[in-house]
Amino acid sequence: MARALGNGWAAAGHELRYGGRGEVREAVAFGDVTLLAVPVSALAEVLGEEDFEGRTLIDCTNAFEPDGGSMVLGEDAVAERVAELAPGARVVKAFNLCAAEVWEADERVFEGRRLAVPLCGDDAEALAAVEQLVRDLKAEPVRAGGLNRARYLEAMSAFVVGLWFAGVDARAALPPLEAAFAIPD
Repeated sequence: MARALGNGWAAAGHELRYGGRGEVREAVAFGDVTLLAVPVSALAEVLGEEDFEGRTLIDCTNAFEPDGGSMVLGEDAVAERVAELAPGARVVKAFNLCAAEVWEADERVFEGRRLAVPLCGDDAEALAAVEQLVRDLKAEPVRAGGLNRARYLEAMSAFVVGLWFAGVDARAALPPLEAAFAIPD
């Protein structure tokens, strides 16, 4: 994910620094925004090494586990754990619904609709920064609520990725907005 998203941001004119587990300090110090793209099992190790005070930290991780041909969450509320492990960080959950191959491809419009990227976070400045990074990838940012709602985004990722691995078009389960019957009560 780091390379796929990073290559898109570099093409949009951003300066980047990639950092492996031993290079976290340099990567965090380099920029205004840090993308956390590590296995969930490495969160404590990676986040425990750095001071993220006041920094925007994008969490794109998923805690998937196989379950008889589908996917389930191995851990609830990963983004909230990220926030606990990186006190002072301005955490935004984003980019966890699509595989790296989607971000490596040139296309961001499907069936006439721009790819939407849900964002969950509590800090307005961090959300605005991540929204711009989404737009720089030619996708559409969608504010989906505070960080406490990221757990639903994580559950959604396990559900739709499981459907995709089963050969089902997960988008077919949701009608387009103009066909939805969401009438306020």
